[in-house]
Amino acid sequence: MIEKSRLQIPRPTARPGDEPDFSYLDLSPAGSVDKPPIGSRTRKLEFLSSGLVRVLDDNHEAVGPWNPNLEPEKLQIALRWMMLNRVFDERMWQIQRQGRISFYMQALGEEAISIAQGMALRAGDMCFPSYRNQGLFMYRGMKLVDMMCQCLSNTKDMCQGRQLPVMYHSKQGNVFSISGNLATQVPHAVGWAMASAIKGEDHIAATWLGDGSTAEADFHHALTFAAVYQAPVILNVVNNQWAISSFQGTAGGQRRPFAARGLGLGIPGIRVDGNDFLAIYAATLWAADHARRGHGPTLIEHVTYRGGAHSTSDDPTKYRPRDEWDSFPLGDPVERLKQHLIKVGYWSEDKHERLEKELREEVLVAWKEAQKFGTMTEGPWLDPATMFEDVYAEMPQHLESQRRRLLEILAED
Repeated sequence: MIEKSRLQIPRPTARPGDEPDFSYLDLSPAGSVDKPPIGSRTRKLEFLSSGLVRVLDDNHEAVGPWNPNLEPEKLQIALRWMMLNRVFDERMWQIQRQGRISFYMQALGEEAISIAQGMALRAGDMCFPSYRNQGLFMYRGMKLVDMMCQCLSNTKDMCQGRQLPVMYHSKQGNVFSISGNLATQVPHAVGWAMASAIKGEDHIAATWLGDGSTAEADFHHALTFAAVYQAPVILNVVNNQWAISSFQGTAGGQRRPFAARGLGLGIPGIRVDGNDFLAIYAATLWAADHARRGHGPTLIEHVTYRGGAHSTSDDPTKYRPRDEWDSFPLGDPVERLKQHLIKVGYWSEDKHERLEKELREEVLVAWKEAQKFGTMTEGPWLDPATMFEDVYAEMPQHLESQRRRLLEILAED
């Protein structure tokens, strides 16, 4: 009998009403993956793209060769930033539901990635984030009020109302503007890293994108340039299991780990527990050192889970089990770091509760301040005439004519 070819349709292991099923995830025991020396040939690093770098075990102890041995005080700082990210997200989600901002995206379940990598990178390194890296902006010095004002598109909006909410930027913090066109930031990061190398600097670039965006051509173009020119860049794939409503298998995640995407080009890949702060920090430090010593790019896949909806425009109960987040085998990154600090005697439930209360008050104070600059339902309002500015070095005649007509209409009102 001759077998016929058939089309393979990627399907998730569970849909609404089913029991969550993460049997497709290949999880290595904590501490079981070796840590190779910097400068190892890519062919000797292939195991890093199939295993899973983990430091925190099921007893919340740090084990294995990737343990960065960070001081407890530094871990307390990390926990605070992660908790602030979560509290900020909760408040902004509520504000969107009240109709005061048009759109928002949470980082629920992914907080460790932004904070761990922000702490592992140097201040001079350039970051090209995606839309769930708000913790990175916070860590790099952006004030909560400024982030809120951007989401409100008010008179203090850094983007002057020209960007979708959550599309922040920070020149002072070396964080590039977020783009709603997915994966465009990846070639930007590679290009910046190439320029850094040309100038003989030791600054590197880092960029982030989701599992779904790896199917974009920009991602593959960037991989080629990074490999050919040995750009000092860290390419982060945040595999949170779901794109907007498409399972990660639709982007090829069921065939081989995303960390292996660069192997054919000679780019080492590290598959890391994206909910383990210590593992992310250690893997980022390794990749950064690898790049600074002239060994080129590293692709890091963060195995995590999007705990909430893709955005305020999404209802995840339509395409995945309602309780899937609670069943994710790698747990909650905030809870895991909290329990580790309790385990080593530098934290407690009482301290955690008090800090959470303190952070909620901090976010509330910031919100009250941000409202003074206007919301979607309350003034003051942005001057609509500014929409014509910052497009051309010299405003062309047709825009000047449109601007003049707008001002006349506003004057009549």
